[in-house]
Amino acid sequence: MPIDLKDTQDVYKDAGESVDFIILNLNRDDHEEDLDGVRELSDRIQAIKRSMRIRRADGNLNIAFGFSYSAWTYLFPNSNVPKELEDFQPIKGPKYTAVATPGDLFLHVRAADEGIVYEVVDQIMGFARDFTTVEDETKGFRYLEGRAIIGFIDGTENPEVIESSEYAVIGDEDPEFINGSYAFAQKYLHNMDNWKGLSTEDQEKAIGRRKYTDLELKEEEKLPNAHNIASKDEYGGVEHKIVRMNVPFSNPAENETGTYFIGYSRYFAVTKRMLINMFTKSDRILDFSTPISGTEFFIPSKSVLDQIVDGER
Repeated sequence: MPIDLKDTQDVYKDAGESVDFIILNLNRDDHEEDLDGVRELSDRIQAIKRSMRIRRADGNLNIAFGFSYSAWTYLFPNSNVPKELEDFQPIKGPKYTAVATPGDLFLHVRAADEGIVYEVVDQIMGFARDFTTVEDETKGFRYLEGRAIIGFIDGTENPEVIESSEYAVIGDEDPEFINGSYAFAQKYLHNMDNWKGLSTEDQEKAIGRRKYTDLELKEEEKLPNAHNIASKDEYGGVEHKIVRMNVPFSNPAENETGTYFIGYSRYFAVTKRMLINMFTKSDRILDFSTPISGTEFFIPSKSVLDQIVDGER
């Protein structure tokens, strides 16, 4: 059974100019009420996207909508669970911990300008507000030249667009959930004063690349725990990839700046091994970056969303 990209949600495309990440918790006071709300929301999101793409055909609107393990098993107790959907647990390294935080529903909305994102999220929340509470909302933006907020070009390790579905979209290894994806959402706060206090040379050693040209350093020039060493998954002697986006966010007047990491993968095991490597090897970037959230979600195919809408889950 081949992957059908027309059936996938927006899990293999660019991060967008303006971004809103939303994690919601179900009220869990009334199962049927929550289920009815999710069914309507699953239907409305697709309709809102179709409508906005007509209103702003140039808006580059993309939406991903998904469920955590706790939400899936609560809402659909008689349904099978995607093979690699799990209740994410903290990963403890010698110095730092990848924390695990709650969340039931996930939205990743991005577009060419903030007005489109606002209109879409406002419409979605008009339906979601009655049966959910907000765990977190983070508004991100495209930084200069598409760089990460720490100044380096982002997405260098991503697969090419034409190949990205192979890494981001579930295949026939889980045929019931083919064309879905696993998303890992993780929010970091940076100590920008300390990071900016490093010389450019020391920053490059920490990342493993030149800051302005993006050329990779020679192995002997990198720190042993450079980011592009520590975050790599070479399980079985083969490099495995995911589709990752590092989205900057900031309240500069409050001196609060960070990165929202979203990784879409065909196999969550790949993302998990990357995280284990980062934290067990004490990735140098963690000396300046504190993880404050971490949750895995399943992003269903459009066909599975239709099953949810029709009460078949």
